Amino acid sequence: MNEEIIIAGFGGQGVLSMGKILAYSGIMQDKEVSWMPSYGPEMRGGTANVTVIISDERVSSPVLNEFDTAIILNQQSMDKFETSVKLGGILIYDGNGITRHPKRKDIKIYRIDAAEKAAETGVAKVFNMVVLGGFLKIKPIVKLENVIKGIEKSLPARYHNLIPLNEKALKIGMEYIYEVNIN
Repeated sequence: MNEEIIIAGFGGQGVLSMGKILAYSGIMQDKEVSWMPSYGPEMRGGTANVTVIISDERVSSPVLNEFDTAIILNQQSMDKFETSVKLGGILIYDGNGITRHPKRKDIKIYRIDAAEKAAETGVAKVFNMVVLGGFLKIKPIVKLENVIKGIEKSLPARYHNLIPLNEKALKIGMEYIYEVNIN
């Protein structure tokens, strides 16, 4: 197994955290992992992306030009990374803030309205966990119990009371992701 993922959006959407949690989850399953963040100087509100590789083999380089999966959370990232998904790969996007929806017919496209679902929970901060849950429904490359451990590892102890809410958000994401047919 070798999964090469780009997660991209605005700073403050939990892009880097989502990647870190995926990476921790892979480590807990004895996988080889690479986590490479990239963000502008603005941090919150600027663009941010993270490349995550989870593999059975050693990861030779964290630098990639093409991805098995792209998780896109804003229009700028859609414009930049839609063409970087490998033939037959997967693109997952949150419909909030996307003005030009993906058009490729040579990849599978999934939509998850994570911003809307996170708002329904009353805690917008779980947005990234809704998205991650959707991804794991489509590509269960790590076990849910390891994702929960990854959340525990990445959250400071003072926020561990939010772990059940994050777990609920993961399950919501698994329920509300759907495939988009491009005609």
